[in-house]
Parts: sequence; structure tokens; C-alpha cells
Amino acid sequence: MDRTPLILGSYGNLKIIRHHINLGYGKALLDGFHFARENGYEVCITMDCDAQHEPALIPEFREEIKGWDVVSGSRYLKKPETVPPQDRYQLNMEITKIINEITGYKLTDSFCGFKAYFVPSLCKLNLTEAGYGLPVQFWIQAKRAGLRIKEIPVPLIYMDYSRTFPGKLKDSGERRKYYLEIIKKELENWHES
Repeated sequence: MDRTPLILGSYGNLKIIRHHINLGYGKALLDGFHFARENGYEVCITMDCDAQHEPALIPEFREEIKGWDVVSGSRYLKKPETVPPQDRYQLNMEITKIINEITGYKLTDSFCGFKAYFVPSLCKLNLTEAGYGLPVQFWIQAKRAGLRIKEIPVPLIYMDYSRTFPGKLKDSGERRKYYLEIIKKELENWHES
């Protein structure tokens, strides 16, 4: 794993790690998981940095993780009060359906970044995807490792509908292709072992 220098900061018991440059969504999560494992944390909570998640819900995630390997937020477990960008919603639903068919999970939102993880369970996974496809890789490996998951509702919050994915991933067709390639690779790895 690329160990690009991180900026470490603290606010009381809260530890903050940042990359000097943007290395990707998945890379940020991977380094957060690594930090949690290396420093003996029992629980790791992730949330996206685009103001889509409500920090006031962190104690609920901390409580809900008891007895589970992963507690995942879902913006669609309850009817959302706001409307998501249609292309993102449709692609999320398509990929979530495929992941459910593969895993037997009953996810309603495979791409929500608001999650609590039991850190020892993360050690069972070999996550490597540095981009936006990390959740796709995660769910397939989670099933393969026998992780117990639970979804809880979180609000659907979109602050800026004009935000897009970088580069070719701006196109939902390209994102779909990218996610399907990850699924194919993970299934090949699963069958080879």
C-alpha cells in the first residue's frame, strides 16, 4: 500500500488524518482503516466530507455497532425528504441490486459512506480500491468474509447538486462500467480461492 505522508491532527480525542494531496475516496478510507488497526481502535466510523452526513448521528452508530461487524447508513431505508440526482440514484439502485444478488444482503444503499466498522473485522478483508469503487469491493469481500451487517436510516442531504465526479466518472455510463469491472474482478478472486 502506498504510504504517502499524512497530516495528523487532534481535537481532544478526535484524530484527523489527511493526505497532502487528494489520492482518492477509497485511498482515504483505506488509510483510515489502516490507522484504526495500527492504533488498536475497536470501532471506526466513516462519513463523507461533503456535508452529506449528520455528525450528530455518530453516537447512534457507535451504539448500533455492538454485535455487528458493519453498521451502514442508508439514505433510502426510509422515504427521503429530498430528491437525489436521478443518475446517481438509478446507478446506486442498479449496483445495490447486483450486490444483493451476489451477497444475499438486503442493502438499500450500497454507496452511503456513513458507516461504523468493528475494526477486527476489517482485518479479514483485502481492500485495495483507491477510488469511488471501494464500496463495491467492500461489500463483496464482506460477504466472502462472513461479516454481519446492519443498515440504519440516515437523512438524504444534498448541499450542491452541481457537484460531479472527477474525470471520465462524470459520465454515469463510465461509472457503471467501472463498478461492474470491480464486481467482475472480485468474483474472479472469490472463485479462484
